[in-house]
Amino acid sequence: MALVLCGSGSRLTRPKNHAEGPLNCDRVFRRKWRGEFDTMSFMATLTAYTAGESHGPALTTYIDGIPAGLPVDLDFMNNVLRKRQGGYGRGGRQRIETDAVSVLAGVRLGHTTGAPIIFQIPNKDSRLDDIDRTPPVHRPRPGHADLAGSIKWLTTDCRNALERASARETAARTAAGALARLLLREFGIETFGFVRSIHEAATEIEVNQSNLSSLIEARDASEVYCPDAEAGQRMIDAIRAAKVDKDTVGGLCEVHVFGAPIGLGSCVQWDQKLDSRLAAAVVGIQAFKSAEIGMGRDVSQRRGSDVHDPIAYDVSRRTEPSLGYTRSRNNAGGLEGGMTNGMPIVVRGAMKPISTLLRGMPSVDLNTKQAERSSYERSDVCAVPAAAVVMEHAVAFEVARALREKCSGDSILEMKSQYEAYLELARSLPIDESAGHTTATEDDTET
Repeated sequence: MALVLCGSGSRLTRPKNHAEGPLNCDRVFRRKWRGEFDTMSFMATLTAYTAGESHGPALTTYIDGIPAGLPVDLDFMNNVLRKRQGGYGRGGRQRIETDAVSVLAGVRLGHTTGAPIIFQIPNKDSRLDDIDRTPPVHRPRPGHADLAGSIKWLTTDCRNALERASARETAARTAAGALARLLLREFGIETFGFVRSIHEAATEIEVNQSNLSSLIEARDASEVYCPDAEAGQRMIDAIRAAKVDKDTVGGLCEVHVFGAPIGLGSCVQWDQKLDSRLAAAVVGIQAFKSAEIGMGRDVSQRRGSDVHDPIAYDVSRRTEPSLGYTRSRNNAGGLEGGMTNGMPIVVRGAMKPISTLLRGMPSVDLNTKQAERSSYERSDVCAVPAAAVVMEHAVAFEVARALREKCSGDSILEMKSQYEAYLELARSLPIDESAGHTTATEDDTET
């Protein structure tokens, strides 16, 4: 059951399985926790789904919840998709495809209409029903979805599972994230993703607002999307060595989000916490095995006084999204209690080595159960640079979703109005709540 916001004294019809009679609407919120209603939804939400196989005709992205009036910069989106195809260590598939978005619904004259949006990315290497070029796969690759997917769908052909589990799907998800970035930019929120390490080669470079422009320039000039040229060369050397050995390597990607206001996300329910959502979004990327926020697992090795970020106030910065609250460090990664705290959001994700090895690995034939080497599907030696692009846009989508929940409205103008109203109220704290305060009646309270 979904309820609509209504003023004090308004009337609302009860669902059939409840006692007859009207329900006083000003008590709805106080009774939510009692479980009188199965579901209650008062906030806008942003969702995205993808469809398509690696060698099917196309990939499709369905996005719902984008307000009307958002300018859709297809050049920006297609540039993001080109970056996802790049990076040192990529395989032959990227020389075949030229990823670009076609708009099928939800955009008119370059602006969103408020209706669901559908993007399509055609596959040039479309051969899913060509049995000679896309044969059954009976020897599962360790580390891939081959074995688990085959058993799940009760078949010995891994093809159906691997076609959908393929990282080719991330092109569609990246398109959704690129649109989310366009929404975030309307509110002064920017993202920055890069490669922190590949195999044992890592950069210790620090990222902050003051050096962001130079880091973006350095990252975009790097073959491995690392803003540190010396570390980037060591990463390239690691990829080359793996290629010689017919092996693969993984690495660490990192994303920073600047300009997010205090209060995105929630501490009310576990699945409303923004850090929970970010972790799920990152680990949901193909081949990612862990996610960290801020200091990450290193917090387990330090005392609280060395972990938690002291709070200060600078009145000269009260017009910023941080509302003037400052921190001397950012170990929390911009998130406390499941909510943004005004500092930059910092998320890292660990990508394992690609599971398709040119030399194969020990496996079995699913039909004969005899020992065999795993099958080889054309693949990459290293996809960490591309994964950094995917992760940046997966993070952007979750931040945009949290922003959408905080600021609803059918149009971008309404959404901006709510955003500014929220910041204005937050800056005016403490607020005198005595005016218009509604006192709970005896049957609405519990001691």
